[in-house]
Amino acid sequence: MSVRGRKPGFVMSDEHRVKIQNSNILNALVEHVEGKREMSATQVSAGLGLLRKVMPDLSAAENTTEVLHRYVARVPSKANSTEEWLDQQRPQQTAH
Repeated sequence: MSVRGRKPGFVMSDEHRVKIQNSNILNALVEHVEGKREMSATQVSAGLGLLRKVMPDLSAAENTTEVLHRYVARVPSKANSTEEWLDQQRPQQTAH
């Protein structure tokens, strides 16, 4: 049978404890939204306030995006005469 749990003398870092507490706050708020947990308005407000302190505000993040447009242009073949060029540039008539 294997031994379960931590070895004697194990000390969890404060950073790890804070991460666990933050995830518990987030889980409680998600459960409240899903209707699985009842919370007062004060509890919800306090939970949101705590999350704002530990989670980055993504609405303030800068987004720089470069948009590249590609297209295909139809280039007519080289015309040998003025009349041929005019025929190439003349709008094509469609039958009604």
